[in-house]
Amino acid sequence: MRSESSESVVGLILAAGYSRRFGMQDKRTASFGDTGTLLSETLSRVTECFAHWYVVVREEDDLGALHLPLHTPVIRTCRASLGQGASMADAFAAIGELDGLRNCNAAAVLLGDMPYIQPDTISGLCVYADEQSLLRATYAGRPGHPVIFGRRFWTELTKVTGDRGGLDVICQHPTCYREIPSADAGVCRDIDHLSDFTVAPETQ
Repeated sequence: MRSESSESVVGLILAAGYSRRFGMQDKRTASFGDTGTLLSETLSRVTECFAHWYVVVREEDDLGALHLPLHTPVIRTCRASLGQGASMADAFAAIGELDGLRNCNAAAVLLGDMPYIQPDTISGLCVYADEQSLLRATYAGRPGHPVIFGRRFWTELTKVTGDRGGLDVICQHPTCYREIPSADAGVCRDIDHLSDFTVAPETQ
C-alpha cells in the first residue's frame, strides 16, 4: 500500500540482466502463479507502493514479449551486458533529468525477480527515506532489497559499474548508511535458479 512518504520516493525495478544461472529461458518471462510471470508478479507487488516508478530493461527489449503493457514506464539501457552497475548508472542518469521527479528526494532500487516481497515492507522502509540517507532492508541480519538512495547520491550512482551496483557508494558513505530490519523474508528472496521457486524463504 502506498504511503504518504513513498510519494517522494521513485521506484526503480532492475530487470535488464541476462540471468544466465537460470538457464536458457528468459527468467523474466518464466511462469509464476496461475496467470502471471516472474517479472509481472514482482511489478504487481512493487509498483503499488510508488506514485512514480520505472522498469529498467534492455535497449532491445520488446514489452509485449515480456508480457508487459505497452504503456509500462521503462528506462532502457544499452549497457546491460556490462553488469547490474551499468544498468543502475543509466537509470540514475535518466531519472536525474526528469522534470516530473524534481520533488522526489530518494530512489528505491528493487530487483525484477523478487515476487515474494510484501508491499507494506517497501512502504514501511520509505518512511525513513530522505535526501541524505542510504537505507537497506534486512532479514535475519542478511542485507536485501529495497535499497534506498537519497537524492544527494544520485550523481555518484551514474558512475557505478560492474555487479556491485550501488555497494561502492554505500561503502564510501558509511555514516549515511542504515539497515532497517524486516520480518519479511521476501526482501532477501530473489529467483536465480529454477529451484528457487520451490525453496522456502527462510532457507535461502
